[in-house]
Amino acid sequence: MRRTTTKPPPLAFMRAALPWLLALLALLALLALLATCSLPALAQPLPPADPDDGLSFRVISFHDVRANVRESFEASPDETAVDERTFAGTLAWLQYSGYHPVSLQQIVDARAGGKPLPPKPVLLTFDDGYRSAYTKVFPLLRRYNYPAVMALVTSWLEVPKGQQVHWGDRPAPRENFLLWSEAAEMARSGLVEFASHSDAMHTGILANPQGNLLPAAATHRYDPKTGRYEDDDAYVRRVEADLRRSREIIEQRTGAKVRSMVWPYGAYNSAAIEASKRAGMPVTFTLDDGPNAPAVPLARIRRALAAYDNEAPAFDRMLRSPVGGEVRPVNRVMHVDLDYVYDPDPAQQERNLSMLIDRVAAVRPRAVFLQAYADPDGDGVADALYFPNRHLPVRADLFGRAAWQLRSRAGVKVYAWMPVMAFRLPASNPLATHTVTAQDGTTHADRYHRLTPFDPAVRALVGDIYEDLGRHAFFEGLLFHDDATLSDDEDASPAALATYAKWGLPADVAAIRASPELMARWTTARTRYLIDFTQELAARTGAWRPMLETARNLYARPVLEPQAEQWFAQNYEASLAAYDYVALMAMPRMEREADAQGWLARLAKRAADTPRGLDGTVFELQARDWRTGKPVPDAELSRQWTLLQRSGVRHLGYYPDDFLNDQPGLDTVRRAISVRTLLPRALRTPAETEPPLRPAQGERSP
Repeated sequence: MRRTTTKPPPLAFMRAALPWLLALLALLALLALLATCSLPALAQPLPPADPDDGLSFRVISFHDVRANVRESFEASPDETAVDERTFAGTLAWLQYSGYHPVSLQQIVDARAGGKPLPPKPVLLTFDDGYRSAYTKVFPLLRRYNYPAVMALVTSWLEVPKGQQVHWGDRPAPRENFLLWSEAAEMARSGLVEFASHSDAMHTGILANPQGNLLPAAATHRYDPKTGRYEDDDAYVRRVEADLRRSREIIEQRTGAKVRSMVWPYGAYNSAAIEASKRAGMPVTFTLDDGPNAPAVPLARIRRALAAYDNEAPAFDRMLRSPVGGEVRPVNRVMHVDLDYVYDPDPAQQERNLSMLIDRVAAVRPRAVFLQAYADPDGDGVADALYFPNRHLPVRADLFGRAAWQLRSRAGVKVYAWMPVMAFRLPASNPLATHTVTAQDGTTHADRYHRLTPFDPAVRALVGDIYEDLGRHAFFEGLLFHDDATLSDDEDASPAALATYAKWGLPADVAAIRASPELMARWTTARTRYLIDFTQELAARTGAWRPMLETARNLYARPVLEPQAEQWFAQNYEASLAAYDYVALMAMPRMEREADAQGWLARLAKRAADTPRGLDGTVFELQARDWRTGKPVPDAELSRQWTLLQRSGVRHLGYYPDDFLNDQPGLDTVRRAISVRTLLPRALRTPAETEPPLRPAQGERSP
């Protein structure tokens, strides 16, 4: 039989070959991306992949996509911009690596009990409404048939052609952003769903008397004319009105329904989320890192932030990163007294703050434990506070400014260091006398002055203070002071005795102490009570500052001698389970230990022998000898840090840092505390670097 050959029509040939061509392009893009990556990054072991449960998913936050992105920085610096070749290669890599881009509707349906999500699901999001979303991103989405969510700042898109958009702190050409006609075309495609990125809150607003500009969606505006902050009702009304306006504009201009909100700068709080729900957008996107497991509500969807220098392995790690608490990052800490910054002369106070920021930036720890209360007499009791609040005097409205400057200029996480019970209320407050008392009814002079946590009114008052802290400052953690302790002859206040009776114990401390069985029950219950109190305080703070890390100062003796729990109401294992970190006071001079190195070695071994001990304990060394008032020599600190590191200790810190006198010495601290060289950039948690918030007058540029 004669065989004939017929040349297929070109279009049919292309259709038949298209899957092979795409696969080849994906493989070539992947190989090219891998070739550009450094070996150390590739050598890092990847965390395990998310479970294939049909409900968990990941989200990547992209921004602008540009040609020659690194070269474009000179004209428009933006670390969140991605090169167009990198972006195209990333989509190919997702396909090659078995990831399945999904739509928001697929996620909503799966969470409602519908069709499960495919394996390795990922949602692609694009913030700000750059023109590249249409010219560079949309064609690739159509090629791969990948859905996406695009978040629009409506006030930017409402600017007429030829005018300037107020993009962050500087003008940008209107031509850099989407046209409404382009947005409408993408909405009709069925691949793109639009979200609000606010109408006019992608900016900073005045947040304190010193002029800091903080994210508008999560900040109570400061009015310099009245010297007051907007109240909660005014704040919520402002946010909700903006969200409603943005949603209405997008729906009018595109004809598409809007149901989600993407928080500018990743800044949000519980009140803002409720405002978004009322504005018709119950789904909101954050920049919190980690997986969106079934327990994570769609009102707080987590996203990983793509940056200009991310390549394929970085995205793989990004799409596997654990949520905080599962694997604790290496934590190196400078513990700072804000009392050292405070000065009655505002100009000198600013100079002091600049010295602190310069030193922290030079050391580059992961975190700063920053005092948020005023303790000028050094007795460990809060006589006043460094933030506006309802119950104590304000020595200076300073914490919010210092925390933001450290966060934005030195690139560190700030923990607010706060007492749990050690507040000295004004005499006019009827709760001022509701204090922790000993068995004989007195207050020991050698112990902290503490309000009794067993009094519900005291608990509510302290909770108010913590809530006010969250309301008026941006920070990322809480450090609970070492005042959260009770000895074996306290608390014998009336409120405490009434609580013991509810626990089924005698309302009599002497009777409890006389019985070993009752004593054991009492000790465990008081330890748990203090932990529960701190978690209650963290929850009230977290309503304004979500995703806070927590740490608690623990004395060394209960760690080395578990039986000492009865004298402190502190338990090492219980604290490791309750907080992200135990901030262990590894201070041999304070404990009057003659063999400091041997004592520290025992402390390190105790942590190593305890499940998650090394993973969850920050060893805080003593940088000042409080008996002599002199600094601990740098050589001594270096020996101690070296011993701890050789013993496997991961998390290190020290207190206090005397930045005014370079104590400890900068070189000594930097060698032990800096995290600058611990991890390649791709493995660090990304910071939000959208169009920057403009520095206030007198602030230093980054």
